[in-house]
Order: sequence, then structure tokens, then C-alpha cells
Amino acid sequence: MEVLIANRMVLFVFGTLFFIMVSRKPLRNMRSHGFYRFFVFESILTLVCLNLPFWFSDPFSYIQLLSWGFLSVSVVLVFQGLYQLKTQGGSRRTIAQAENFAFENTTSLVVTGIYKYIRHPMYSSLLFLAWGTFLKHISPFGVGLVVVAGVCLLATAKIEETENCAYFGPGYTDYMNRSRMFIPFFF
Repeated sequence: MEVLIANRMVLFVFGTLFFIMVSRKPLRNMRSHGFYRFFVFESILTLVCLNLPFWFSDPFSYIQLLSWGFLSVSVVLVFQGLYQLKTQGGSRRTIAQAENFAFENTTSLVVTGIYKYIRHPMYSSLLFLAWGTFLKHISPFGVGLVVVAGVCLLATAKIEETENCAYFGPGYTDYMNRSRMFIPFFF
């Protein structure tokens, strides 16, 4: 039991250091979407560390199957989103948005495939990851973490949409009117 606790602590410390390293630029700018995304990463990392002992408990229960479904959707969304950004978005270097990850700085607005239905498939992926991880073992602390992740994801998406409206102009505003933020046909 002590080994499991130590392993989770090591995972948390190294995971946090990794997220600080990759988020060091956005963490200096509260107005960038990456600032809030860091707290999403941390919330999910904490959920993973908290629920790791329960990952494979009662594997065929309804709640575990729902959890695995959410985690599977998360994987599909992140790969679809990255693939479409890479193949259809082009890339650009910019000083104005230096806090962004390289794949975020696209030259073209991507509105096909998964992007036809949702504007933020990778954030949606994080949302499904948070809920899938939370469902591994439901606890009051876990509720708080999944709520923090959701609120920070919403803030991240809203700020990114403001940035995208400024960069892509009215085309992005039109796109917002015909797509959903995270969940197709719903939200």
C-alpha cells in the first residue's frame, strides 16, 4: 500500500513538473487560453493519481463501462482533432501568440470532419478524460476536481474563441454559430 502511495506521489510530482515545463509561457500570461488549460491538466492529473488504485476495480460494472467509454471517446477526439489541424490547418509562427503550442497556430480555419460539429475536439477530449477518470472512483474530492477541470476548460475555450475571432475574423464568428463547443448537437 505504501508503495502505491509513493508511486502516485512520484507520478503527481513528475506530471506537475512536466505540465509546468510545457505551460511555462502561458503561465506568465493570465489572458492566454493556455493559462487555464494548465489547471485542467493539473485537475486531471490529480484525478488520475487519486483514482489509480480503482482503475480496474469491478471492471464490468455499469460505472466502469461508462468510464471506459468516456476514456475511449477522449482518445478518438484528441487524435481526430490533431490529425485535422495538422492536415488542414497549416501552420504559422507568431510572436503575438507565443504561448500557444505549435500545432495551435494554424493558417486556415478547420471546419470539416469533427470540427464541423465541435469547435474544440481536444478540449472535449480533456472533458471526457476528466469524467472518465472521475468515474473510476467517485468521491467528494473527485467531484471538486472534475468541476474545476470543467470550469477551467470552459474558460480556456472562451478565451481561445476570443483569440480566434481576432485572428480569423467574421469567418470564425459564423463558424461558432453553426457548431457546438464540446459535444455535438448539445453543448
